[in-house]
Amino acid sequence: MHDSLMDIVNRKVIQDLFLDIERHLQSDVLVYCGVLTEGVEHKIKNIIEDLVKGKDYKNNAIYIILTTTGGSLNPVKRIVDIIRYHYDEVNFIIPDYAYSAGTILCASGDKIYMSYFSALGPIDPQITTKDYKTVSALGYLDKIQEMIDKAKDDTLTDAEFLILKDFDLAELRAYEQAKELAVDLLKIWLPKYKFKNWTKHKDGKDVTEAEKIKRAEEIATKLGDNKRWKAHDRAINMDELRNLRLVIDDLKEDEILYKLITDYHNLMLDFMIKNDITLFIQTRRLL
Repeated sequence: MHDSLMDIVNRKVIQDLFLDIERHLQSDVLVYCGVLTEGVEHKIKNIIEDLVKGKDYKNNAIYIILTTTGGSLNPVKRIVDIIRYHYDEVNFIIPDYAYSAGTILCASGDKIYMSYFSALGPIDPQITTKDYKTVSALGYLDKIQEMIDKAKDDTLTDAEFLILKDFDLAELRAYEQAKELAVDLLKIWLPKYKFKNWTKHKDGKDVTEAEKIKRAEEIATKLGDNKRWKAHDRAINMDELRNLRLVIDDLKEDEILYKLITDYHNLMLDFMIKNDITLFIQTRRLL
């Protein structure tokens, strides 16, 4: 099947805008739009290795334009390992949203760029159950804890008792481990990358590694509080993230870049919808 003339034109406009973004940033750029599914790390490995093999820039930095509803933490961990092996500086640009595992991925960046419209989400990793359903870990853990508390108060209904009795303990442990891993990754990545230039307090005292880890744990705890955010895909905007003491760079401070990113993202989404594309990845060597 041949591309229509309109598809060819749209693809060319997307390619040109992408190259404009890369020239403006004077850096490598990777676009990722889709779910962070198991196995996608192999694609990222091949794409990044191909990109650095033909590297045109010398600053050893990459900007990742990320849009995702989330996914599994296993590919996220491996994607970070891949990118950090090849690049000293990694920055994330969020034109729209990066929820759940996408938020955790952003924590591995040196900088996170957002606009007033952009959103991250609660760190609520998704788990594939034994019957191949994808579920959000925090929702299940909260519900189980609610029933346990009701059992202690002797207010548990018969229906809830049957649910609690028949719940697979191995699945429950998998949900707990996913939550623990999400917190652990933020405690590792935020101090190592996001906080690497946070060396002095306002009073001039040196910032210790223990203080960086404590700040990361506080942020992780707040982002993992399902009772606070209510939903897996709750949009947490730039101001709310800053209130959590997470430094966010305002994309609109560079009006040229903001317009390039907005125009590119709108065209990309339209192209994905018209062509029924669920995963879109782009670099200058993958156009």
